[in-house]
Amino acid sequence: MSGTPVHGTWEPEPPARWEDAFLSGNGHHGALVFGDPDADRVIVTHHTLVRPDGDDAHRRPPALAAALPALQDRLLTGDTTAAEDFTDGRPLHWVRPFHPAFQLRLDRPPDDDTHDTRAPYRRAVDFTTGETTATRAGWTSRVFVSRADDVIVQHVTAPHLTLDLSLDPRLPGAPAGLGVGHGAVLTPEGALLTLRARYPGSDLAYTGVTLAAVTGGTVKLVPPGVHVEGATEVLLLTRVHRHTGELDTLTESRALRDLLDTAPHASSYDNLLARHLARHRTAYDRVTLDLAAGPAERALPGSALLARPGPALLERLFAAGRYHLLSASGLLPPRLTGLWTGDWNTAWSGAFTTNANLNLQTASAAAAALPEVTEAHAALVHRQLPDWRDNAREIFGTRGVVAPSHTDGESGHTYHFSRAYPLHLWTAGADWLLKPLLDHEETHGTPDPHTTAALAEVALFYEDFLQRTDADGHLVVVPSYSPENRPGNASWGTLNAAMDLSAARHALRTAADRHPEHADRWRALADRLPAHRVNADGALAEWAWPGLADTYDHRHLSHLYAVWPLEEINPYDTPGLAEAAHRALELRGAENDSAHGHLHHALVAARLRDGAGVADALDRVLGGDYFHASLMSAHYPHRDVYNADAAHALPGVLIEMLVQSTPGRLVLLPAFPASCPQGELRGVRTRFGASLDLVWTADGSATAVLRPDRTRRIELHTPSGAEPLDLAAGEDRVISVTAR
Repeated sequence: MSGTPVHGTWEPEPPARWEDAFLSGNGHHGALVFGDPDADRVIVTHHTLVRPDGDDAHRRPPALAAALPALQDRLLTGDTTAAEDFTDGRPLHWVRPFHPAFQLRLDRPPDDDTHDTRAPYRRAVDFTTGETTATRAGWTSRVFVSRADDVIVQHVTAPHLTLDLSLDPRLPGAPAGLGVGHGAVLTPEGALLTLRARYPGSDLAYTGVTLAAVTGGTVKLVPPGVHVEGATEVLLLTRVHRHTGELDTLTESRALRDLLDTAPHASSYDNLLARHLARHRTAYDRVTLDLAAGPAERALPGSALLARPGPALLERLFAAGRYHLLSASGLLPPRLTGLWTGDWNTAWSGAFTTNANLNLQTASAAAAALPEVTEAHAALVHRQLPDWRDNAREIFGTRGVVAPSHTDGESGHTYHFSRAYPLHLWTAGADWLLKPLLDHEETHGTPDPHTTAALAEVALFYEDFLQRTDADGHLVVVPSYSPENRPGNASWGTLNAAMDLSAARHALRTAADRHPEHADRWRALADRLPAHRVNADGALAEWAWPGLADTYDHRHLSHLYAVWPLEEINPYDTPGLAEAAHRALELRGAENDSAHGHLHHALVAARLRDGAGVADALDRVLGGDYFHASLMSAHYPHRDVYNADAAHALPGVLIEMLVQSTPGRLVLLPAFPASCPQGELRGVRTRFGASLDLVWTADGSATAVLRPDRTRRIELHTPSGAEPLDLAAGEDRVISVTAR
């Protein structure tokens, strides 16, 4: 290989837009770092910051259970628009929007002539540490968000540091009625700044607290902040809390002061960073990808590299994707914007869209050795199970659980739906959201009793819900919805969506495996579900009900759930259905070029061993100007709408091209990347309990080294064919294959 891949990115200019700010985070707090020597900004975010809307009444699932039998009768007798009036009449309500807290401002006076504005400038982010740096002449600013101490840390140094320091809530879209109160007091180490913001019409508020420790010079109060003059360094420790009533800022200031050492503040920074690295670097370093990129391309700033798609760009986006995914995951998994936004008017509320986007973003968590991501995902799921029970009872009149399509991270109730998006009819969500938890458990070999219990609740829902049958005696999923598409000849709410069938089968059989006392009953129920349908085009139909026409030009690929992330349809056990699924993928359009659609397409293509299809989807994203200079992505081409889908999902695509696994199967090089003729992927995890290093060379050979922690026989698939492979715990196994 040609040296070490780049584990970071850099730019030669400060960002002009918040979307290009470098990112740091610990899964609780987030920071968007500008690094401008003259007017530095750090936008502070926190996963809990969702704006209340003052009306709790609509945040309940609609009480529709009594009307369900009549709806089922109408759909089963051919009324294709029956579900359009299956509602309680409410207008569309978005979930509560995620928003930024404030910006930490460090402004140099306009007449400050102690620094050279013509000197070379550089800002960078180191993925291995989570630390952003910005330098010009003698000025340096370093920022990271500690995973150990849950604090945003900024350290600024210069020979004669003079600046105005304040907390500023004035960010785009901030409501006019936001009740803001500032506080600033001098302290022995420097100053304590506070900002309290109370939401309009609510008893909820959030408070930011920044402790400024100043070395040298003087500090004086200049409301709403302080003026520092002639210092050599400033260390800033910042936290934000969402709360009711008033925050005890005195207690919080003591907690921040306890993080300081009695030594110089540079030592405090280094010690805080060292504690953080014990957690962050350990996680980040588990998996690496080296595509033998040239040193000249590896040396380019990110914005320049984005204009030159190739191995160096893929290396850096893989590294950035894992870094951002890890940084956004903790209290909650990543939102549509990860953990970051600079605007109160965040698209789609900056929430969690669970019918596609969340699972796509976390696609690499198990294989890319980021259990921190899955643990955050599990926290979201298990915290919301009581609300999921309400959804099942109120909408469908059943026991068990039904997951919503949108959540703000607090409420798990289904209340975001409309005629064109009848998301309250989607019943596959609980199985879809539990699948990453099952992958994690298979990878680590330890079932989680909480997940086992949740699976039983999903099975109970299906036991009560699946009561209707067709003329052949098969169970019918009615009503049924395929996010977010509709048949060409019917309305959105219909019958036997392929995703619903796959979810019901998978949930019932998986729950049966975990609950032997109910196994026979739940397996029998799964066996009564109808098979998938292949349409006249030879494609896997999005709706298995006869007569429903497919609509191909759509960004979602919900009907291919059986291929990815499930293994219900695959080239090895069900080659006929795999061929039909591939035909469905070929016919699928890109609709509005949403990034998640292209990455979803790539994940399914990889499972179907279609390397050309994966490459085409990647080319569309890499050539469509989806990435900001921060290497965070956008939802649409030309960097339109800040969104984490592409950034977070891309590592999963690159891994699936090279390595796929189930508890009983290993597939090597299923969709070989022709644009990357040599490379190394090290540290990936398999679902049969082994880590794996893969090296492939330009001459077409490849070597995999398996390090199993379980003894078992698996099925090995390579471009040369299939064979059984016996693994012994603790004994490395070397496999040599032909890459193509």
